[in-house]
Amino acid sequence: MSPITLTPPLSENDVRRLRAGDVVAITGRIVTARDRAHARIVSGKRPPLDLEGGIVYHCGPLAKRIREGWRIVSAGPTTSARMERLQAEFVRRTGIRAIVGKGGLGEAAGAVARLGCVYLTFPGGAGALAAESVERVERVYWMDLGEPEAMWVLRVKNFGPLLVAIDTAGNNMYERRVRC
Repeated sequence: MSPITLTPPLSENDVRRLRAGDVVAITGRIVTARDRAHARIVSGKRPPLDLEGGIVYHCGPLAKRIREGWRIVSAGPTTSARMERLQAEFVRRTGIRAIVGKGGLGEAAGAVARLGCVYLTFPGGAGALAAESVERVERVYWMDLGEPEAMWVLRVKNFGPLLVAIDTAGNNMYERRVRC
């Protein structure tokens, strides 16, 4: 079965038709955000770019400075539980439609699903594989947070495979329950 291709910006309808267990790939723009970027936005700071309909990747990429800008060497997922207490408010404030990470969202999963946002999981330990899908770094914001915590705007092609682990109906692969 071929993956479902997601091309941001995503509409609410785009994500509401996805179901836990679907395999997806992303082509287009994704933005990394970890603990400190989440905290900054939730505390009231406006994001440095419009994230409405976007995809946020829980990742602190390993990047190398090159003449043309940056080259991503590794872009493995960060454990999403680290952002869990901030996640629902982050989704509310940004309007994102998908989160990519590893390990699930715990208690925040239900709130995120009700807000029309899906959780996609990327296999841990596959950072070099993820980096192969990064065509270029478009921009880096909030470098004052440090390289891993900065918000990296990445142009990706066939980024995946990703598994829809939590869908908007509340189906959660981590809890092994299915609702209709």
